[in-house]
Order: sequence, then C-alpha cells, then structure tokens
Amino acid sequence: MTDNSAKRPVLGVISCNRTVETQAAQAVMTRYLVSGLRYADAAALLVPAMPELMHAKEVAPRLDGILLTGTPSNLDPQRYGQIVDDAPGPFDPARDEMTAHLIEAMLDLGKPVFGICRGFQELNVAFGGTLRRDMSENPDLIPHHAPAEKTFAEYFEHIHPVRLEGDGILKRAYKTDELNVVSVHYQGVDKLGEGLVVEATAPDGVVEAISAIVNGGQVLAVQWHPEWKANENPQSQLFFKLLGRALRREPLTQ
Repeated sequence: MTDNSAKRPVLGVISCNRTVETQAAQAVMTRYLVSGLRYADAAALLVPAMPELMHAKEVAPRLDGILLTGTPSNLDPQRYGQIVDDAPGPFDPARDEMTAHLIEAMLDLGKPVFGICRGFQELNVAFGGTLRRDMSENPDLIPHHAPAEKTFAEYFEHIHPVRLEGDGILKRAYKTDELNVVSVHYQGVDKLGEGLVVEATAPDGVVEAISAIVNGGQVLAVQWHPEWKANENPQSQLFFKLLGRALRREPLTQ
C-alpha cells in the first residue's frame, strides 16, 4: 500500500459493547471498516462506547468525521421520551450515551456525521425525532426484515426498493429514482427529527434516508446496509464515496 497518510482524512467509527467469550469488549463489525476505509479512502479510529471514562468532546476535534454503524442493539425508548416496559432489546445504554454526545460534539464543530441502520435511527433521535417499534407486525408495512427463523446470511439477502426523493443528495448522486437496498431492521422513523430532509422512502412511506447540513457539516444516513458485500455493489460503494467527499469537505454531487 502506498503511504499517503499525510493526505487521508481520519474517520471515527463508533464501537458497541459486546461480550466475547464471557469478556466485555468494544466491537465493530469489520465490514463497516473495510467499506469505509476502502471506498471513502480514509484512515479510521474506533471510538469506544465508554462514556463513564471519556467524553466525546475529547476526541471530536481529532476526527474529520464519524460513522455510526448498525448493530443488533436498539435505542432505549427513553432516549426519545417514551417509557415502555416491553420495548424490544437488546440495549446498549453506553453506546446510546456516547453517540448522543458524539453527534452533538461533531456537529458543533461543523464536521460530517454519517449513519447506517442504528446510526440512522440515532441521528433521527438526536434531531428530536422518535422511532416506531411495530415494523415486524404492522400489516400496513412491507417486510423490512426477513422472517426471524431465517439465517443471518438470509437476513442480508432481504431486499426491497426505495424511492429517492426530490432534489436530494442521493438522487443527484445516484442519478436514478429508485434503488434496491438490503433491509434488516425491525424499527424505523416515526416522527422525523427537526431540520432533517427526507432523502428516500420505502414503498410503504417509511423514511429510509435522511440528510442535513449543520454548521457546514454534512449529515447523511440510510436505514439500509450499504456495507454488506459492498465490493459486489457499485451503488453501495457510492455511499462510502460520498462519505469520503464529506470528510474532505468536497461537494457530494458533481
């Protein structure tokens, strides 16, 4: 690999709290890192979800942008003002806390924040939005997740179309009205966060992508999974290329 370390931006990637052989661990699925480093052409640093030991404001000035990844855990509904006894988990309250502060710190500095799946939901909540938790049983919605009895690999074979909206970033970048996307989520946007622009919707009207600009920093997030087998899908690669442009403060569409 050519040494171009002086040229590449540094992408912060949020970690999750996981258990590995009974031991507590900070973890990020490798597919997010491979896609981000390769197609955004960036270096990366993992940001631990350990708010009791560090604050987001300590690391935000050292990063050029952040990526909020997908993960099996769900946001605690208390994060969007709802007290629910039977809310579906698992939960990762330390990630909830760290991500909330990290989004705030990065946007205060005018730095880009990108999100995938849970990261998309975290951004909606950070902007004052709420989430719906009925997407697996609501008959008015299309399936957004493969049946629970399917295998992990089959989950990521579940695809549905999304419509790219208006004159949004994604529609201008992709130069098409519709994409087929990998959909693996049981929750989604209920109330849209204030100031967010809808970039894409599913056939049932569920919001699938959002954007904003805050203090000059680009916000862009998708509910689907562009990191899954991105090496086989140029449309998925484009999401991370947009991330790379945002890290370099370049226009996202040309």
